[in-house]
Amino acid sequence: MLNEVERWLSTRSWSRTDRPLHQIMAAKRATGQSVSVVLPALNEEETVGDIVAVIRHDLMRQVPLVDEIVVVDSGSTDRTSEVATAAGARVVHRDDILPRIPTVPGKGEVLWRSLLVTSGDIVCFIDADLKEFSSDFVSGIVGPLLTDPGVDLVKGMYDRPLRGAAGQGGRVTELMARPLLNMHWPQLAGFVQPLGGEYAARRSLLEQLPFPVGYGVELGMLVDALHLVGLDALAQVDVGVRKHRHQDGQALGRMSAAIYRTAQLRLARGHLIRPSLTQFERGEDGFEPRTYSVDTEERPPMVEIAEYAERKVA
Repeated sequence: MLNEVERWLSTRSWSRTDRPLHQIMAAKRATGQSVSVVLPALNEEETVGDIVAVIRHDLMRQVPLVDEIVVVDSGSTDRTSEVATAAGARVVHRDDILPRIPTVPGKGEVLWRSLLVTSGDIVCFIDADLKEFSSDFVSGIVGPLLTDPGVDLVKGMYDRPLRGAAGQGGRVTELMARPLLNMHWPQLAGFVQPLGGEYAARRSLLEQLPFPVGYGVELGMLVDALHLVGLDALAQVDVGVRKHRHQDGQALGRMSAAIYRTAQLRLARGHLIRPSLTQFERGEDGFEPRTYSVDTEERPPMVEIAEYAERKVA
């Protein structure tokens, strides 16, 4: 590990207990910064309501840390929107944001568009499939941004149990993302959960970043932020244990392909070798191929979008 990374781990890796809530609130009052929480959601009716309810109770009613909760629905066919609304979130459909640009499927697409329907100086992203959710996930990763003006982006780090076994979650992280980062961006080797969906950043940084439309968004954001603001502006906070719905192996393969493609673009910005991934499923006549397209599109930095610039002027 680089000496720079070892130093970073000792100065930019914290626990949620390092900043008590009263200290975070004092910093919020002193700086006057506002906080938006965004939940990208696709068919998450079982969990999204509980997450919204916990944030509203702990971080809006008991203490006014969070100024708005926005659930961006990316085309749910279940009751995600109704459940989120009933729990107190403002729900916006992905297709209603920036309608002149046709939407494409993908998590990164939703996160990018969320910048147009939120107002916080700090934007906190939380995945909508978390179980046994704790508001520490929000306060823990938002805290450093309020208390330390030198920090621009904070990732959550946590244990990810898989079927009861500790530390076995995050398979795409260990098999794809971590090797890529260690080999090509060793300054980022200290991130425990580089692909984790719980992180917060200053709007002033997010609006300057391109957003891969799919699963490559987290890796792309880390790499681009490193080049834009440097390692010391990035941090991570231990928020405990993350429990969520796990994907099957083939879905993880598609995620890995998208992440590799995101890394490839950043390494060379060059020729697309093969923008698809073929996997196999056993059928009546043996193994049958299934070919999926790999996310190749990226959205430009939000500051380049006219509607966003007009909103900031207004």
